Amino acid sequence: MKHKSLDLVCFGRSSVDLYGQQVGGRLENMGSFAKYVGGSPANTAIGTARLGLKSGMITRVGDEHMGRFIRETMQAEGVDVQGIKTDPERLSALVILGIQDEGQFPLIFYREDCADMALCEADIDEDLIASSRALLLSGTHLSTPTVAAASRKAIALAKKNDTKVVLDIDYRPNLWGLAGHGDGESRFIADANVSQHVQSFLPDIDLIVGTEEEFHIAAGCEDSLEALAIVRAMSMATLVCKRGEQGCRVFEGDIKGWLSGSEGPGFKVEVYNVLGAGDAFMSGLLRGWLGGEDWPTSCAYANACGAFAVSRHGCAPAVPSWQELEYFLEHGSEHHALRFDPVLNHIHRTTNRRKQHERLVAFAIDHRHQFTSWAQAAGKTPAHIDQFKQLAVQAAVQEAGQDSGFGMLVDDRTGRSALHQITSTKAWVGRPIESSGVFPLRLEAEGDIVQHLFDWPLNQTVKVLCPYRLDDDAATRQHHEELMIRLDQACRFTGHQWLLEIITARDDNSPAFEQVAPIMQYFYKLGVKPDWWKLEPALDPAYWRQVGEVIDAHDSHCQGIIVLGLNGTIEGISEAFYAASKQPWVKGFAIGRTLFAEAAQGWLQGHLDDAQAIKLMATNYRLIIAAWDNAQAQK
Repeated sequence: MKHKSLDLVCFGRSSVDLYGQQVGGRLENMGSFAKYVGGSPANTAIGTARLGLKSGMITRVGDEHMGRFIRETMQAEGVDVQGIKTDPERLSALVILGIQDEGQFPLIFYREDCADMALCEADIDEDLIASSRALLLSGTHLSTPTVAAASRKAIALAKKNDTKVVLDIDYRPNLWGLAGHGDGESRFIADANVSQHVQSFLPDIDLIVGTEEEFHIAAGCEDSLEALAIVRAMSMATLVCKRGEQGCRVFEGDIKGWLSGSEGPGFKVEVYNVLGAGDAFMSGLLRGWLGGEDWPTSCAYANACGAFAVSRHGCAPAVPSWQELEYFLEHGSEHHALRFDPVLNHIHRTTNRRKQHERLVAFAIDHRHQFTSWAQAAGKTPAHIDQFKQLAVQAAVQEAGQDSGFGMLVDDRTGRSALHQITSTKAWVGRPIESSGVFPLRLEAEGDIVQHLFDWPLNQTVKVLCPYRLDDDAATRQHHEELMIRLDQACRFTGHQWLLEIITARDDNSPAFEQVAPIMQYFYKLGVKPDWWKLEPALDPAYWRQVGEVIDAHDSHCQGIIVLGLNGTIEGISEAFYAASKQPWVKGFAIGRTLFAEAAQGWLQGHLDDAQAIKLMATNYRLIIAAWDNAQAQK
């Protein structure tokens, strides 16, 4: 028998959800939309991956931007994507949806001849299904001859290879051609042909999950207990009936009334958004079932995941991580509306990051004040600065573009072309939000921070250099503290990661290293929790131990610390690397002037051509990366 390397393979619907960001009105009155992966099986693949299962996906996506978004998002979430086929002829499915009020959630399916509905028998890989402990099917992919045939083949291969088969009835009348384009919200229309067709699949299923209305369509009967009994007569599968506020019931044997089923604890929360709640429920249920838990425990996981989903915006993005679910089951929440719980939100945000970096070797070219001075002295224009920064990107990519920890810090004011260039790659990208060379700190864009960040791609990490000391006057400290609080809140809202760079050095004086750990601790007490810290290069291992202890005490989900250079020599920075190497929170560096200062001034003054400038920067970058790797090897 083939080794079961996957816990679950999800089969069928995948789409891009365009979710209205305005709540409390019709789709006609919504003006902006958030973009998420959607489609019930795709949501469940992501949800189960977040909960610690090894999940895969079988679907088709278009050979276009949205198709790549689906694939890349699922891969970043930890889903095995080898079963995702690219359709050269069809577009990825789209769904436009919103939250109108507590009972109305309008949506429009754009699925005519979409890629995932072209899944066919030839797309079904026996090795992939054989490698999984369970196969999840969606009712939507029983609705046309082509996808029904593909589903039958997938079931047959699952049976052949001892893979359990799960059916999410997932009934959408609109997707069976029973409702019009404007009726995507419809959840039930009785239809004898649909019932008869679904029933032909039931004998081969091991676990069937649906709402009462979905069991009605499966049975062709609108009395819930009778419908469950009809399904039981056709299938020995375990039946899980979702009952909204009443939780769920699990029936392993005969249907003898609601109390004959198992149940788990329910959770009283605000119903903010029902869309995607069933997929979150399924994710939690499968985490328990495939994890060997009993049904009451599995139902508790499912109900809790559903509670998170109904309290948040979006479908797949609302599903909790395993750490978040564990915390909630142990501690609960004081908030009826879970989306307002700051502790849960922090765990959710930080444990569901697209990438957790264990190594970051960043070339920092975000300096503005220095470049402007050098250009003016050489009689050059801002356009020359932007041109040089593009050379820096070439040098950096040349030396580290294939390094999994490759990153760059680039600004938008003097390096816009370089910033756009590197943002379109897979590199880690940091972008400064502060004005350069200004004290007290001021942001480049005046006004609302959230409004400013809406223009930033989500793969850009917001970097802020904060010149903060404990011996600053009270007004200066308060100004910087309030700005960091606002920035932290803004990044939580927009979904950007952010990096807080603490600079204690002033006027070319040595940094006040002894203040850094207390400063970090003080910011944490203010509720400021950056994803990254960027700190001055101390040579004392005790300094690095102290800053690590602060993170240990306040944010176990921090991405880590990166070391800055302060225009030091390669030798001096190498010593700092060695001192920092024994601190697990230190994940790398972001070095700037040490790498480019000589090349920049020489190029601006006409002493170096493009190739020479690139070579000089690439050489320095390679030496710094080698210094970091050597320090790591000696820890």
